[in-house]
Amino acid sequence: MVTFPLDLVLGEIRIPSHLIFDLLAYYLGFSYYLKLRERKGDFMSPTRRIYLLIGAAIGALLISRLLAALENPALFLNPSSILYYFQGQTIVGGLLGGIIGVEITKKLIKERKPTGDLFTFPIILAMIIGRIGCLLTGVSDRTVGIHSTLPWAFDQGDGIPRHPTSLYEIIFLIGIWIGLYRADKKDTLKNGALFKIFIFSYLVFRFLIEFIKPAIPLAAGLSAIQLASLIGALYYGKILFIDGIHSNGTRSTKYV
Repeated sequence: MVTFPLDLVLGEIRIPSHLIFDLLAYYLGFSYYLKLRERKGDFMSPTRRIYLLIGAAIGALLISRLLAALENPALFLNPSSILYYFQGQTIVGGLLGGIIGVEITKKLIKERKPTGDLFTFPIILAMIIGRIGCLLTGVSDRTVGIHSTLPWAFDQGDGIPRHPTSLYEIIFLIGIWIGLYRADKKDTLKNGALFKIFIFSYLVFRFLIEFIKPAIPLAAGLSAIQLASLIGALYYGKILFIDGIHSNGTRSTKYV
């Protein structure tokens, strides 16, 4: 019988699986980004890309922490310890914060072209690897689903059969990766459309799957993550509807 969390134990030392897979996610995601940049080409100089990465990292860190703190409104307004604000992080907050950070940086360096396509597949890879860590960590990760009687529900560490929501997300990410890869191979998407389709699709997915996770509503019966996902999905849905996703001709060979 499998017992959660499934951590790596080396003698007296226990290394959390979440930490292992988070580090793998950062390393393999960035390595994949470098390979794509080398193979596909890039209209931006390495220095300007670094500026964007720094902006994305700062924005992702700040908004990820903020959104995680808002997951418990009572503690957010009256924290038992200031450390509460630094204990959690969310992928939705990381993505939206990263986007905000990039857009601010683009204004500072006066860059007007879409810059997200190059990051799309590396982000998906990193998210898949990170979610494996969430799955192996079990209920202590706070990303598990609610009780379920479905055949594939299982005990993730508290004796209650639950929706394996991390597994659902891994399957979704693999599916969207395959779909976007095929669309990208056709070379008919507008510059920037690849990233926008991914963000829109993921935010819709997260808005829906949060209904089968134990969450504390923030407003209108929705959790902080759901509200952020809904706002982000509406924003990107509007952009995709107005701008469209297909180019009139062949897309530039330079990844943007």
